[in-house]
Amino acid sequence: MSTDTLTKWSIDTAHSEITFKVKHLVISTVTGNFNEFDASIETDNEDFENAKISFEAVIDSIDTGNEDRNNHLKSDDFFNAAEFPTMKFESTSFKKTGDGEYKLIGELTIRDNTKTVELDAEYGGTVIDPYGNTKAGFEVNGKINRKEFGLTWGAVTEAGSVVVSDEVKLNLNVQFTLS
Repeated sequence: MSTDTLTKWSIDTAHSEITFKVKHLVISTVTGNFNEFDASIETDNEDFENAKISFEAVIDSIDTGNEDRNNHLKSDDFFNAAEFPTMKFESTSFKKTGDGEYKLIGELTIRDNTKTVELDAEYGGTVIDPYGNTKAGFEVNGKINRKEFGLTWGAVTEAGSVVVSDEVKLNLNVQFTLS
């Protein structure tokens, strides 16, 4: 990627959401999100192929709609927000796989554990908003195993059901503004 024709995009946090879903007691799903995050894209072409994508979320901004659960997630049982205040993602590949469809591969770091993850991205398009800003939208989905990132807390009910599943579904609906 040549730097002389590099286009830079920054995330529009007011029009973006970073959510996750995890099974609770195997019978229901808990949804959470991160309220504080930052992301950027650098690309040298209009269709974003091979773009460099960076993302960071503030662990202390986790929100599941329940303060006790939020505090548990911020504790050392899970994210340990005090010692590891952010989680980060750096892309290694962003390849077009179809019309508006991409495979996003990169390094995700949670609790100083870095693993390669593969996510599906759907490009929603690029438009100019009513204020003259150029915007691009993406929906990114994937799954990770939380235990691979050091989020190993677990409990089992009296009947033998797992309290929190290992699989976490990720869903990011993000809008970027041309810088």
